[in-house]
Amino acid sequence: MPLLDLTDDERTELVHVVRAAIDGDRYFMSPRVRRLKSILAKVDPATVKPTIAHHPPPRSSREPSLRYRKLRGGRRRR
Repeated sequence: MPLLDLTDDERTELVHVVRAAIDGDRYFMSPRVRRLKSILAKVDPATVKPTIAHHPPPRSSREPSLRYRKLRGGRRRR
């Protein structure tokens, strides 16, 4: 694939236009947005953020959930 011969100003403007198209799109997981993100990664690879899914840590098995305590009766008043 031939590289584009762009000046720094043209490259900056191209990155700005592609980012605006990505940010302005209503469907952020659409094939069009994914294609634009791949183009952005080729034009300006230093600014592309990796997407990492952070999940909460697993709960301890010693502590029952609130729903389970409610089903079991939890604290009963006497």
